[in-house]
Amino acid sequence: MSNILKSALLGTALTAATATAVMAEGVELEITHWWTSGGEAAAVSKFAEAWTATGNTWIDGAIAGSGGTARPIIISRILGGDPMAATQLNHGRQAQELIEAGLLLDLTDVAEAGGWADIVNPSSLLDACTLDGRIYCVPINIHSSQWIWLSHAAYENAGLDVPTDWNEFVASSGDLQAAGTLPLAMGQQGWQQNIAFGAITIAVAGLDAWKAVNIDKDADVARGPEYTAAWEAVANARELARESNVQDWNQATNMVITGTAGAQIMGDWAQGEFAVAEQVEGEDYSCLPGLGLNPVLDTGGDAFYFPVNDDADITAAQKELAALLISPETQVSFNLAKGSLPVRGDIDMSTANGCMQKGLDILADGGVLPSGDIAFSQDTTLQIEDLMAQFWSGDMSAADAQESYAQLIEDAD
Repeated sequence: MSNILKSALLGTALTAATATAVMAEGVELEITHWWTSGGEAAAVSKFAEAWTATGNTWIDGAIAGSGGTARPIIISRILGGDPMAATQLNHGRQAQELIEAGLLLDLTDVAEAGGWADIVNPSSLLDACTLDGRIYCVPINIHSSQWIWLSHAAYENAGLDVPTDWNEFVASSGDLQAAGTLPLAMGQQGWQQNIAFGAITIAVAGLDAWKAVNIDKDADVARGPEYTAAWEAVANARELARESNVQDWNQATNMVITGTAGAQIMGDWAQGEFAVAEQVEGEDYSCLPGLGLNPVLDTGGDAFYFPVNDDADITAAQKELAALLISPETQVSFNLAKGSLPVRGDIDMSTANGCMQKGLDILADGGVLPSGDIAFSQDTTLQIEDLMAQFWSGDMSAADAQESYAQLIEDAD
């Protein structure tokens, strides 16, 4: 356990969340999350509507910015004795110390009553919520990062066919630039750049090399020829995105939506922005999992955790909400809006668009990989993101970046 957790436990008595109260007409629960873009807000409203329909009240605690901004705020509140009733985090290792400190609610009884072990697909998502045989979070979706999103308007304006894979995209980049279009939109944040690095690595270095590095933590492979080729491809992508001066991921997505950029490498949550803009997959934009070369999904995503409190009514409501979030109807409505895949393998997603159908097909075929949140500790992930931010914003050589990355893999926990 870290020193900050030890001192927090010694110095702070756990209290009920200040924003929750038992009301005659139901229970108010404050729920924190970082879903603040147009598409994300539309998706989280599906959860709020479902909870309100039970006679309870959803107090929305949206935190502007990405997970990197929100997570420290969320964790600080829990440690400081001012916990929310429920909070979004990524399932994986982000909450491990909070669980070990006894600060998060054990949901094992809810999971057993709901048969989560039989319905969560892939099972690794539930495993990522489990510590020492007990379940501490409810997985709500499957997000994958290995996608490239292509603007039909940008390619039509340049008189080009829309690429069908990463190699065709790179080959088209010169003509896009000649037409006054930025080839690759990229937000100036390390986590976005790390997503692009991971997707390009899978496409260029291949699955075997990616698994050796990300699962087996093989630094020799990270220094090897497959990763040399990947880093050279990433260096080329850096130049294609050099004039992308936006900060947030959804701003970069908007460049694709408006045709000012040809493409963006981003997770499947980008679909929510296309939906809000009323764009149609196959007509206004295309999506290529695995950059069209290695169509796989990393099965990361979001989960909800419930901080412990001493109010029995709040605890009961927390467990009711946990069960609701994974219910069939809520899973369908939320994920259709979010652009993510449901965690339930027993629901009808026939109304999903073509991009989601591609993801569902890959999932059914077993083409899944662990996400970074599962493969690496939060400390290692942040170090890699810092390296990516340094590389993408400057002129570090691909060779120097590769060696720095290999050292991080060598030291990964």
